[in-house]
Amino acid sequence: MSDITIRAENLSKRYNIATAKYRYDTLCDQLADGLKSVFLRKGRSHLAERTFWALKDVSFEVRQGEIVGIIGQNGAGKSTLLKVISRITVPTDGRAEIFGRVGSLLEVGTGFHPELTGRENIYLNGAIIGMKKEEIRRRFDAIVEFAEVGEFLDMPVKRYSSGMYVRLGFAVAAHLEPEILLVDEVLSVGDAAFQKKCLDKIGDAARDGRTVLLISHNMTAVNSLCKRVIWVNGGKIVEDGPTAQIVTRYLATSVKGMDLSEEVWNDVNDAPGNDMVRLHRVRLRRQDGCLSDPLTMQTPFQVEVEYWNLAADTHLHTTLHLYTAEGIIAFTTCNLNNRPLATGLYRNVCYFPGDLLNSGSHRFVVLVVKDGSSVIYSHESRVSFDIFDVRERQGVWYGKEPGVVQPVLEWKMEYLGGFSD
Repeated sequence: MSDITIRAENLSKRYNIATAKYRYDTLCDQLADGLKSVFLRKGRSHLAERTFWALKDVSFEVRQGEIVGIIGQNGAGKSTLLKVISRITVPTDGRAEIFGRVGSLLEVGTGFHPELTGRENIYLNGAIIGMKKEEIRRRFDAIVEFAEVGEFLDMPVKRYSSGMYVRLGFAVAAHLEPEILLVDEVLSVGDAAFQKKCLDKIGDAARDGRTVLLISHNMTAVNSLCKRVIWVNGGKIVEDGPTAQIVTRYLATSVKGMDLSEEVWNDVNDAPGNDMVRLHRVRLRRQDGCLSDPLTMQTPFQVEVEYWNLAADTHLHTTLHLYTAEGIIAFTTCNLNNRPLATGLYRNVCYFPGDLLNSGSHRFVVLVVKDGSSVIYSHESRVSFDIFDVRERQGVWYGKEPGVVQPVLEWKMEYLGGFSD
């Protein structure tokens, strides 16, 4: 017997998008054209159609018990793919087969009747996926407790906030124990505590042998939950394979051109600085020299500061203040220099080891210091960079760890004896 639970064969979905064909310069033009359409047998059409392929020749298979992440930029076709698989949307070409009972949470309010109460919608959703009333009743209390909407259970869901919608929708989809669970990035609506509960529940589903397709921009969660990832772009599958490998390549493509890795001033007269010092270059790069891969928490990198010393026999050193996206100084570091410098161009390099910084966006301020204590120039660099967490975690926490740094330190555990010793 085959253990395939989802099969997509050459799935394609085409939409015809109407756009305005004519532009009216004045109200008179619009009125004149309206009168023509009244008196002429066939009025003039103001709309032109163009074809847009949301999906094009997508094929893959998912086996029982797999958690497969689907990643890609907004508009890549991820949500359309899940809608076709869940039979909400009919494909233009190809076919999708599902073998098992499906629970889906694709967007806020999907599967809910707005005029029915939360209680009534729980039973409605259970009936839709083929559950008996007694089965739903056995899981009812767990659903309500998980969703945290007990106080509003008998209120029509049209009056729910988006967060309440998501909490109840996910609770219903997960607790009614479908054999296949399809989850879109609606979890971003909930708070951090609820997101953790949802991700824990997804992990439980996989351990119970159920199949999960998960769309997420949370790469930490994808790395922790999924052994396999499908990268979608432009309605097509770019790559399908091991999570860490695909996520790293996806991030490299996604952040390319977004971060500024270098500032250069070639003319000493126009460079930032003063009569004592002027900057030539501020650059960040990986220590392995690779330009295409992103910076992960494990990646060693370096920051290079080049400057012209304009005053002879001056004791200068550079200091870096590293900031997080929240404006918090993660730490400061400097190269102490005890010898006087001749005039000319100098380079100072700061080496950052892997397993030091926490994930997130970072920037820094460069300070040039004279005689070990006097800041003679400060430059807020436009060089910025993101650190990505692409580790495979074995625990049950899928969010970002607190703190501005996350060093890997040596730990030791030893047995000290029993209670009677």
